[in-house]
Amino acid sequence: MSQVTATAARGAIEDRLHAAAGGTVEAELVAIALEATGAEHGALFVWDKAADGLVLVHHVVGGVTVTMPRVVTREPGKAGIALHVFDTGAPYLCADTARDPYYTRYLVDVGALAAAPVRYQQRAIGVLTVSTREPHGVTAEALQALTAIADVAAPLLRRAQVDKLSRAATGRPLLIKGLSPAWLEVERKLELAAPTTAPILIRGESGTGKDLVARAIHWNSRRAEKPYVTVNCAAIPETLLESILFGHVKGAFTGASFHKVGEFQKANGGTLFLDEVGELPVMLQAKVLRAVEQGEVQPLGSNEPPDRVDVRLICATNRDLEGMAKVGQFRDDLFYRLSVMTLELPPLRRYRDNLEVLAHVFLEQSASAHGKRAPRLPPEVLARLAAYDFPGNMRELKNTIEHAVILCAGDTLRVEDLPKPLLAGAPVAAGPKRVAAPTLEQAREAWLAPLERQYLADLLSRHGGNVKTAAQAAGVNHVTLYRLLKRRGLHMGRVLKSD
Repeated sequence: MSQVTATAARGAIEDRLHAAAGGTVEAELVAIALEATGAEHGALFVWDKAADGLVLVHHVVGGVTVTMPRVVTREPGKAGIALHVFDTGAPYLCADTARDPYYTRYLVDVGALAAAPVRYQQRAIGVLTVSTREPHGVTAEALQALTAIADVAAPLLRRAQVDKLSRAATGRPLLIKGLSPAWLEVERKLELAAPTTAPILIRGESGTGKDLVARAIHWNSRRAEKPYVTVNCAAIPETLLESILFGHVKGAFTGASFHKVGEFQKANGGTLFLDEVGELPVMLQAKVLRAVEQGEVQPLGSNEPPDRVDVRLICATNRDLEGMAKVGQFRDDLFYRLSVMTLELPPLRRYRDNLEVLAHVFLEQSASAHGKRAPRLPPEVLARLAAYDFPGNMRELKNTIEHAVILCAGDTLRVEDLPKPLLAGAPVAAGPKRVAAPTLEQAREAWLAPLERQYLADLLSRHGGNVKTAAQAAGVNHVTLYRLLKRRGLHMGRVLKSD
């Protein structure tokens, strides 16, 4: 396959996986693998820490999707080829299962099998396999194609996994790509910085998602399987904060009736997130600096040698730490150490144009959480949301939508369902109801929709259905183009072709 063709194939895989949403990424990945190799069966396994094994997340047998779950563990004689590939991190071709020492049967017997590790940040996070009923039905060329597909898919599969982790831990999706150029820059830096051990300082206004970004850094790091510990420095009294962070020995102070392990020790090998780090008392900042630079922590009241810890520190603040350092409220040496990498989170007003998308995300989420059917967001409610400043940023928008969903008694949200701050200046209804004239936005949409749909159809046609190259030609981000295609009802799928 030529370099140009290989690049086009890579772009096609990325396009299809980007277009797949949520849990369909796994299914789309197996479909791509089957198309590229011509195999009969395909499966995707991902590592599950809680199960201590590979979980079969999608399995296709002769065109039929099989939903029977399976967890592959290191039980002697039953681990199979998938776990062997996961452990070694190397692709594997089994031309004849009857002669293979690692092969184990599952559901149906197969004659030949190829397996490729899905590697993210130089470690396997899963395994992609294809197989045929007859021996020698899978070739070395098929294994090569499978490996290339697994390599392209790894970041997107990891993102889908992390998004599920975020929803389980916080009830919110991880991040929504394409919100603004500033958010794209945050995500670019996050993906580069997460694999390192460097301290990271997350800055942004209240409610911009600093806690979510901190979790994303941990989940995308090599410490993802290790502890993630959070301490909110503003929520703990100063008199207790030293004991919380570094622990204490029995008898260290009045009421210290037991030996307490500090949060630095609990996070050993993993990540410690210090939220509101600007509230950290000056007297403790030297101990934090020692823990970061030398990996040493001294429990309160202890006369023993310091404990050794290996902790990756992530901090967040909405305060001006540079200004605080100038007046002696924050140690400048600690500030420089914590801000090796700084992520600036944009406020909601920086991507107000995408407020409708965010509102619908939170609408679906809130309705699901409260066991209700998601109501419709009418233009008058969206206009009220767009006119509000949201000083609490993303958190306030989420809470606003949840408030409205709880009060909504029908299938459409009303302005009256919104919280009081958004109702200030709302017109009072009087007199008989009249059919309202279309708003400027509604009139613009009615005129623009058919023209935009035709433009997008022609654009895709000129670029052979490749969304990424089409987006470049149109001068927009490819995520924005996906959203426009979906909005205009255009099909985004395409068949992968290879030489």
